[in-house]
Amino acid sequence: MTTLALTYLALSHFRSHKRAVIDVDARPVAIYGPNGAGKTNLIEAVSLFSPGRGLRRAAAQDMARRPESLGWKLTGHLNSLGHVHEVETWSEEAQPRQVRIDGKTAPQAALGRIARVLWLIPAMDRLWIEGAEGRRRFLDRMTLSFFPDHGEVSLAYEKTMRQRNQLLKDMVRDPHWYLALERQMAQTGAAIQANRLAALDHLATAQSASETAFPTADLALSQTEGEMPATEADLAHALAENRMRDLSAGRSLVGPHRTDMIGTFAAKGIPARDCSTGEQKALLISLILANARALARDFGAPPILLLDEVAAHLDATRRVALYDELCALGAQAWMTGTGPELFAELGDRAQRIEVTEETGLSHTRQTGSCT
Repeated sequence: MTTLALTYLALSHFRSHKRAVIDVDARPVAIYGPNGAGKTNLIEAVSLFSPGRGLRRAAAQDMARRPESLGWKLTGHLNSLGHVHEVETWSEEAQPRQVRIDGKTAPQAALGRIARVLWLIPAMDRLWIEGAEGRRRFLDRMTLSFFPDHGEVSLAYEKTMRQRNQLLKDMVRDPHWYLALERQMAQTGAAIQANRLAALDHLATAQSASETAFPTADLALSQTEGEMPATEADLAHALAENRMRDLSAGRSLVGPHRTDMIGTFAAKGIPARDCSTGEQKALLISLILANARALARDFGAPPILLLDEVAAHLDATRRVALYDELCALGAQAWMTGTGPELFAELGDRAQRIEVTEETGLSHTRQTGSCT
């Protein structure tokens, strides 16, 4: 199997890091240090080597180191499927972030074609009990890992829906104003639904094909109201039929933006929302690992994984099982924790970085293998 790894990372004025340079290989990376030292800022930087706003979903201007607020820049060497790409991404004067790959300006979507990056952070621990929006976001991040164009299709759908919603808020009743927008919403909405369903199939196959120490999660899609139209033509028809109801609501009430992802603890037949906190966390880890296994098979290499404070929430047995699965998979997993003892079971299978903080400035020190 080929490798996908970020082997060089330089940060300039990014969050709490004024300047940091990290050289690593394709093994897992254990990052440790006290709370608030800047560990999560490092893996947030890695998350920006994929399309989107990163693991915190922050605006570009909010990532700049303060009080300078000069903007920020990340440079990395991405070893992807036998090719090494130099990737630069930056933001100046609160402008949207820009991307350059191998010296050429590129759209963010191009990052999704050369890299796959998945993450699990503490904010996602409430995934099964929060609102549907968070689960849609989680689902779309997984879907994007299989279909790099999914993000662009989703943005096109949202843009068109905003235009239709504005007509609804303005109480425009002439159907001619809606026809072109609804055709575009139907086309992109059907593509979103098809991508999501295909992603769930990939995950189900990966979960059934491998043994794991983590519980299997059965996933399904549901609509807030009614059923999601099955085809592009059905969605176009539903949008037209729902126009009067949408006028009353001032927004579009049918489409993939109303989808929810339902999870079930397969072995127990219990909805994920009703599981214990530990079981909910284990289900999330199981899905991330299944996503990684599916990508290793379909993309040709396992993704880069970002696991923030994951070891702190696992008992020793599950922690060892996670590390063994990551190493067997061959994934470069960037993991954070408060102390090196959390990664002791990795031994020389991983490299480690200590992060400390002094007067608001983060410092990094590479300390070798986890022994």
